[in-house]
Amino acid sequence: MNAHLLHKLTHIVLLAMALSAAGARAEDPATPIFSYSGFGTVGLVHSSEDKADFTSSLFKPNGPGHSHDWSADVDSLIAAQVTANLTPELSAVLQVVSEQNYDDTYQPHVEWADLKYQLTPDLSVRGGRSVLPIFMVSEFRKVGYANPWVRPPVEVYGMVPVTSNDGVDLSYRAQFGAATSTFQIAAGQSDSKLPDATAGSLTAKARDILILTDTFEHGFATVRLAYLQLNLTIPELAPLIGAFRQFGPQGMAIADRYEVNDNPVTVLNIGASYNPGSWFVTGEWSTLDSDSKLIGEKSAWYVSGGHRFGRFTPYLTYAQAKADTLSDPGLDLSAVPPDLAGSAAQLNGALNSFLSTHVVQNTVSVGGRWELTRNAAFKLQYDHTRVGAGSSGVLRNPQPGFELGGKVDVFSVAMDFVF
Repeated sequence: MNAHLLHKLTHIVLLAMALSAAGARAEDPATPIFSYSGFGTVGLVHSSEDKADFTSSLFKPNGPGHSHDWSADVDSLIAAQVTANLTPELSAVLQVVSEQNYDDTYQPHVEWADLKYQLTPDLSVRGGRSVLPIFMVSEFRKVGYANPWVRPPVEVYGMVPVTSNDGVDLSYRAQFGAATSTFQIAAGQSDSKLPDATAGSLTAKARDILILTDTFEHGFATVRLAYLQLNLTIPELAPLIGAFRQFGPQGMAIADRYEVNDNPVTVLNIGASYNPGSWFVTGEWSTLDSDSKLIGEKSAWYVSGGHRFGRFTPYLTYAQAKADTLSDPGLDLSAVPPDLAGSAAQLNGALNSFLSTHVVQNTVSVGGRWELTRNAAFKLQYDHTRVGAGSSGVLRNPQPGFELGGKVDVFSVAMDFVF
């Protein structure tokens, strides 16, 4: 959904809220139409790697390490949400979030703007911009207070950093004795801006999005399955890929392998959790498959658990991510005319620089959460990460002297709150 259409949708949602509120006041001045809420995080992060930046998302242009000794940009955000019950069946949600953007600004953006109609108590349909429901905590991945960790494990959640979908979805809930199964199907599209040192930014255009999810709940246990498919285009990469085609058959073969133009991508996620109250254990496994080797084939998983001692909850997490392609020989320089060898070497370098950003790493995280009040929590977290050979892991913005692979220690402190 482009900016113009999103603006019109937001205007429609706000207009519907206003008209419904006016009608409700005329009927019953005491009728509560609107509910307001918000959430935020104030965080600081330090990384032991000083020749690159630790980032929690591909959307982040910098972070602690090279750019900052301590950075507040990794986790800090503020968000506000208004919900309107327009009729007993029709509701609207508008959520606005301010966080570090791809261009290093904090300009607020519309995270959600949707209308939902409850056809029956168990069946609903929704249209507009809403959550992209691929992970266990997709609905509240930005709400730090709702999660035990400072941030969801980046190995899994970094695989699909996009958090919203512009389209429609249908949800149906079925009861099986004491168990509940909620099935959801969603379709739409998404445009996202990512920072890029060469182009300034990249635009990831996801089209023909289809998402199928099923969440099964029984007692303290939850099991969730999700499937996502889409077609991905990154227009700014076309010049790089096109340049390979100028080098004859070998260049064309490379371009065909790495082109990202309406390229099919599929993601499968399986998650489970058990939370009886005094303790919890949760985990997820995800795999991503793409026809383009530039996106590659990836898999990641984590398992996390903790025990509550009054207001204090210590936790431990282990996470791992793998990818299939971290480098490519590229053009055979011996088969390239001498006057073009320099250009061919630059192309090979650009390609391999991109491939090295595929995340291969494992992380042990130890942390603690203190419930300060009913709506605020203080957290500390230490991450020890071993990055796979040939990969930069989740480190970005590499500087001269940075070496792929190795180890990095990250220390995070955060204050999460809701209002």
